[in-house]
Amino acid sequence: MTLPTTPASLEVIASNTSLIDVRAPVEFAQGSLPGAVNLPLMVDEERHQVGIAYKQQGQQAAIALGERLVSGEIKQARVAAWQAYLAQHPDAIIYCFRGGLRSQIAQQWLVDAGLHRPRIEGGWKALRQQLCQRIDEAAQQPMLVVAGLTGCAKTKLINQLPNGIDLEACANHKGSAFGRQPDEPTTQIDFEHALAQRLIGQPGKLVLEDESRQIGNANLPLDFWHALQQAPRIRIEMPLDWRLDQLRRDYIEALEQGYAARFGPEEGWQRMQRQLASALERLAKRLGNARLQRLQRMQAMAFRAHAAGDIQAHEAWLAPLLTEYYDPLYRYHLEKQQGNRPTELHIGDWESCLAAAKQWSA
Repeated sequence: MTLPTTPASLEVIASNTSLIDVRAPVEFAQGSLPGAVNLPLMVDEERHQVGIAYKQQGQQAAIALGERLVSGEIKQARVAAWQAYLAQHPDAIIYCFRGGLRSQIAQQWLVDAGLHRPRIEGGWKALRQQLCQRIDEAAQQPMLVVAGLTGCAKTKLINQLPNGIDLEACANHKGSAFGRQPDEPTTQIDFEHALAQRLIGQPGKLVLEDESRQIGNANLPLDFWHALQQAPRIRIEMPLDWRLDQLRRDYIEALEQGYAARFGPEEGWQRMQRQLASALERLAKRLGNARLQRLQRMQAMAFRAHAAGDIQAHEAWLAPLLTEYYDPLYRYHLEKQQGNRPTELHIGDWESCLAAAKQWSA
């Protein structure tokens, strides 16, 4: 019996199809397809042993070893996991690395259990090529960049637009030394896949935030990054008090809520403090020892006040961090771009920049 396949098409991603990744956990951790769950045919150690057998003795010996390793109760448990997932997601599609032996074995075992599901032709590799190609194509699309000092709510503006592409959400990182989130930053592969997923269905103009090439653990693909650097921009200008209020909500309140949701209130609170303290420490060389120690004292006082219910106390260290470090750094980069600076289509407050982005998009 011929086992069914489905093309490695971006429609699989665009339709939010549920996917069963039967690769080993170590492969899945390096990068998966959007919407995938890892229900492996072989766990890491089994895959390692089969790989050695393949190199030393050839394919048939490797297959025979795999059949011995994944048999009996182990095989029943793997099939049961697929069955349980398909009971909740009956339209799920199967894939392995190249759409070859592992996904075919999973299909056959499911057929033996009375379930028929297709696999992706060419597997993970073929669909990844499609996703990377979508990013390369996007580098040719018209782009508008939203710029501005730290705390100007650039990401919030991006997310108000149907054609806004939130690069920080793709990276699960807010982009600065203080931008780490409670969940781990994405891998490079998962970042590229998340970016491509957001670009599907966006064939026209794109609005993006002014970012450095590296966001957390991830780097923007080079052609896309060059296009972003050359694109026209709008620049948000907001007063310090407004920016501090925005930073407190984004980098303190939301961060505390995120850590509490994942680790519970007590452990989450401790982890949030450690993250913010280590982020400040990472700026030691740029801040200088005296300024770092002053900000650390202010931060420690803010944590104590926060614990007592005064969350606004964080503005005591956030304000000098902005005015003495981030703002001068941003203006220095603007001055470096003199003569080679991208066109600025509009400079104004947050609302006027949102209106300008909407007008440009239309």
